[in-house]
Amino acid sequence: MSNEKLLRCYNRGCGKEFREGDDSEDCSHHPGAPVFHDALKGWSCCKKRVTDFTEFLNIMGCTRSKHSNVKPPEPEPTNKDEKPLEKDEVIEVRKPMKKKEDMLPRPSDDIPKTKLKMTVTDSLRKALEKQKQQDKQEDNEVADNETDEVKPGTVCKNSSCNQTYENESSNDEKCWFHPGAPIFHEGFKFWTCCQKRTSDFSEFLNQEGCTPGSHRWKLTDEEKSKMVVCRYDWYQMGNSVVLSIYAKLPDPEQSVIEANNTLLSVKLIFGGANSFKLNLNLNGVIEPSKSSVLLSPTKVEVKLRKAELGAWNSLELKTETKG
Repeated sequence: MSNEKLLRCYNRGCGKEFREGDDSEDCSHHPGAPVFHDALKGWSCCKKRVTDFTEFLNIMGCTRSKHSNVKPPEPEPTNKDEKPLEKDEVIEVRKPMKKKEDMLPRPSDDIPKTKLKMTVTDSLRKALEKQKQQDKQEDNEVADNETDEVKPGTVCKNSSCNQTYENESSNDEKCWFHPGAPIFHEGFKFWTCCQKRTSDFSEFLNQEGCTPGSHRWKLTDEEKSKMVVCRYDWYQMGNSVVLSIYAKLPDPEQSVIEANNTLLSVKLIFGGANSFKLNLNLNGVIEPSKSSVLLSPTKVEVKLRKAELGAWNSLELKTETKG
């Protein structure tokens, strides 16, 4: 038995160990950069997108080549410095906000909510129909092949394991994984279950698990249907506030968006089985009967009609705390 030290492959998405001098093209990896956009995660080099971070870590590499123990360079951050004002550029000056005593009295939060008028774009209807046909085909394939048997090449679903199923002996191998959640904070990347922190994304992806256990080759039904966090932002015009929620393929039949004069409640089902909930105590008063929702393939736009003109200094009402 050779005592030769094994090297760790730093190609993104591989993370396997190999012997120095191994020239076989046995490395399955991603040559591109990680992409996180609108709650979806994937790699710039291939089309597959997922919402779950563990699934992202387990996306099979799209390129085969030799293993490498050299860390790939981190992508350079893009410089988005603000441009100086041009000579003819106009600076908008808004009217001062109304004083509290001049505003309409705030209605009770207990008023029953009503569903906002919803419009679905033709492009979303077509995209949903296409997705429905694809899901039906996949369901038929799953039904035809429904079995407890694990196929060779299946990647372990535990975070950072990266081991693949070859045969029944794979079940006897120890699985090292991270039971915690990934955290990205102030440039550092780490897992909640262990102390190690790094600023290098490739090193984070290849960080060995901190907990031993058994391999897990399949996701549970609960894991397949996920509650996710969607990015959202807002802007305002004179008589309205527009809230944009970035969710791919929102389902108009299962999604519910309702409001009263002061509260907004959003429940989205999108991308098949993903769900997102948002409850806002609005900073100003709105008219639900004149508010509306527009669903498109990539986002949900909620247009709230203000009960009175004037700028909101924030989307949500800030509760005053006594010092």
